[in-house]
Amino acid sequence: MSLEINSLRFYSDKILSSLAKEERLYFLKHAKRLFFKKGKLIFYEKGIPTGLFLIKKGKAKIYKTGVYGKDQIFYIYIKGDLFGYHALLANEHYEDSCEALEDCEVLFINKTDIDHLLETIENLKLLFIQNISHEFGVLVNTITILAQKPLRARLALYLIILNERYYDEGTQKSEIILPREDLANIIGTARESLGRLLKEFKEEKLITINKRSIEISNLKKIIILANT
Repeated sequence: MSLEINSLRFYSDKILSSLAKEERLYFLKHAKRLFFKKGKLIFYEKGIPTGLFLIKKGKAKIYKTGVYGKDQIFYIYIKGDLFGYHALLANEHYEDSCEALEDCEVLFINKTDIDHLLETIENLKLLFIQNISHEFGVLVNTITILAQKPLRARLALYLIILNERYYDEGTQKSEIILPREDLANIIGTARESLGRLLKEFKEEKLITINKRSIEISNLKKIIILANT
């Protein structure tokens, strides 16, 4: 597949898995368990960072609100993703917001403990730097896609990405359950335009739609379309 999905995927889940077992356990020892109901903000734009987060269960979206009140969603975090560290390490306010897409169980590590962990775990600082550098590239690629790819190709591409993000190892299925407004924001279009496109994709038997969920029916054709 010539489509490079990896160039649009964060790898913050690799930060902890790259540590030695003892280091990983020591890192998690400092975590506090938090719960966020669907629709609740985990952090908000212009807020002051007080720590970082690790999703144990659920999904969350990271987005920025534009000048006309329209949101642009940049990424969806799932189980294992570590996030909220960009502003924390830069000692700046958040430039974006993070909201629970479904009920979330999150581990939180405060800034004081993070400073301590960065000093005591030798590779941790380098892992953060590597991930921040990679995520910068992901955002550049995302901006390029939104600016240059036609709308049908953008929808196909992000359906592939979401198909991976929503894969359930238990059922071995992937049901994309995402509000239509959020999906429209991800691909950079109006909800009405998205509705017409989804109808076209359904009529072309590329996807099936069951109430709120979307499933890819013909991945091969979706990949071809995403490459156009």
